[in-house]
Amino acid sequence: MSSARQSFPLSIDTAQKSGVVCEGWVLKKRRKKMQGFARRYFVLDQSGSLSYSIDPKRPIRDQIFLPHAALSTAVGRKDIHVDSSNATFHIKCLTADDFNTWLTAIRQFVLPEGRRSLAGKTTPRLSQSQFNRSGIIVEGIGSTLSELEAAFAALQSESTHERSHPSLKSKSEKDKHHHHAKDVFNMFKKSHQVNEDGTLLKSNLDSPLNMRFQQINTALASLKSQHAALLKSLAHDVTAPPTARGSPLPTTTEEKEAEPLSTSRFNTALTRRSNLAISMSSLSDSAHNEWFDAEEDLGEEFFLDVPNPDEEREFIVPQSETSSLNQTASSDEEEHSPPLAHDTDPSVNARQVVRRTRLPSGPMGDEGSLFAILKNNVGKDLSTIAFPVSFNEPLTLLQRTAEELEYYNLLHQATEAKDPTQRLCFVAAFAVSGYAHTRFRTGRKGFNPMLAETFEDVRMKFLAEKVSHNPVVIAYHAEGQGWELNATSAGKTKFWGKSLEIIPLGTTRLKIGNDKYEWNKPSSFMRNLMMGTKYLEHCGKMTIQNTTDGATCVLDFKQSGYWGASNEVSGMILSPSRDVTARIEGKWDEQIAQVLDSSYLHVLWRITPFPKESPQYYGFTAFGMTLNEITSDLEGRLPPTDSRFRPDVLALEHGDDDEAETQKTRVEEMQRDRRRRGVNRAPRWFKEDGNGWTYVGGYWEARAKGWKDTPVESLW
Repeated sequence: MSSARQSFPLSIDTAQKSGVVCEGWVLKKRRKKMQGFARRYFVLDQSGSLSYSIDPKRPIRDQIFLPHAALSTAVGRKDIHVDSSNATFHIKCLTADDFNTWLTAIRQFVLPEGRRSLAGKTTPRLSQSQFNRSGIIVEGIGSTLSELEAAFAALQSESTHERSHPSLKSKSEKDKHHHHAKDVFNMFKKSHQVNEDGTLLKSNLDSPLNMRFQQINTALASLKSQHAALLKSLAHDVTAPPTARGSPLPTTTEEKEAEPLSTSRFNTALTRRSNLAISMSSLSDSAHNEWFDAEEDLGEEFFLDVPNPDEEREFIVPQSETSSLNQTASSDEEEHSPPLAHDTDPSVNARQVVRRTRLPSGPMGDEGSLFAILKNNVGKDLSTIAFPVSFNEPLTLLQRTAEELEYYNLLHQATEAKDPTQRLCFVAAFAVSGYAHTRFRTGRKGFNPMLAETFEDVRMKFLAEKVSHNPVVIAYHAEGQGWELNATSAGKTKFWGKSLEIIPLGTTRLKIGNDKYEWNKPSSFMRNLMMGTKYLEHCGKMTIQNTTDGATCVLDFKQSGYWGASNEVSGMILSPSRDVTARIEGKWDEQIAQVLDSSYLHVLWRITPFPKESPQYYGFTAFGMTLNEITSDLEGRLPPTDSRFRPDVLALEHGDDDEAETQKTRVEEMQRDRRRRGVNRAPRWFKEDGNGWTYVGGYWEARAKGWKDTPVESLW
């Protein structure tokens, strides 16, 4: 390592290499989990682009534009974390001198002089409806820009071809002197005459080049229209003083000094590709929260804190939020759905069960400022942080694990498949389908269960129990005809300045006949926490191993590109001899199919359409809306430890946020009191062995007897 560093010394002397501010060898954390750090050659140029490669002579592997990134460091450590929403670099320097040199170089682009004071200035809050309208317009602008870029590329290629002919070139130069100087597309009009207003003469309308020109004009007109609509949407809240919007607070000194976002400045910002996402940070009304001015898309710097192991741990799994959920529905208008397949109680005769299709109430208000909480906890495991109830959805993490088994019918199809490859395809489709319910859920989280809290679902004979509080571990078991599933749900979450990383640690084990399968989940990222439209993406490899015969399925959850498709999944089935026997492709929020040939697909799984009112009810699926309901087949059969009886969840489900907060505090204090007195609950239905936590049995038998021989005490 030392010899390599001598060969490529760290340098901040731009005279050594033109355009380079800083370059040298550092350690970078690999993209895949559990692979540690690798030596990489980083280069920071004068434009603020930080890139790296395997060595200086190899191509660049990835890069981050620092003016739009967040910088995080830890006191006493030589680590630098750079987060640009769509990519995160975790850098470790070998010496203190290298650390100081790199940090100084990076800081001048993340927070350049003259801009640092803007980071703390306040900015008026946009209403949820205006945020939503602006987000839709921004998407339209992005699509239009994509079309415009394509048309430009094609037109430039054709005009270059024409310049290769002398006769055309001569006429082109004559035209260039003839046309008005303000014409934006003068450089492309090499062989055509135009009117004074920039339109083409009728004699030239049929040429291919003119058709390209018309496409650009049309795209530009659409872009201008969308731009004007966006400015109109933002005009009131961005330019009006707080008192004009009815704020009871007087204008602060910082607000008086802050320059309003003028049309010209917004035009300039919009031309940058990274600014297509409007600043849409969802900030709370608390007077203690800071408002950050995102109009210039400035970088931010954070300082990492070391978590206190004695703090209450609350495992956050951000799965369910949309910023526009402000509508409520009366329980009197509650509708019901037809009975679902396999909707029977295992202890009674089969009967139809009518389930609800909406919740008693949607969110009563905004969830508050997630960023305001996270910005003080960059790099920390967020399971150590307590969140107010406004960040919750009316489900516990136990119920959230049940959502992953919504498409358990795929396991029935897997048991019926005789071909091992076909069976593994269905298992893979089931593993991917567990992410489908997260499509519209990007901010709220489930309630942290109490130790020994349980949840059951008779549809797939599902049982979950919280078996560890610190760290939070949930064990669950489900079974059906010919299959049995055991799994643990655990993990960590970390905030890196603009993205929230969710690192799952649990393992899923499935048994179908004599075949046994195991797999772990890839990491997930919540993007655009500071500005723009928040979205959740799952990235990385998922390997499903048949531990019986050695066959595997390798699935790749692809990271979304700037313009390309999102949520794509592709993979292959490998035989025990490592031959490719099948290929799989699709999207985790739409469908998964087996590729038969270049023209035909065999659809293995397709998502059930979301209810029309899903956006008004936390983005839940129809299945998710039924999880906290006590239906007729459950009355009098549930143990008092079941999540459906939690008073804080019930209060939030009915739209009473204040009561939910009160009950949440009371329930958590009861658990702390049990722990202090040494009478904390122990897991009852699962035990830990060499394979993790395993179901020990007895739950459904005790349930059938009405819990008479197995007394269970309430947790709240």
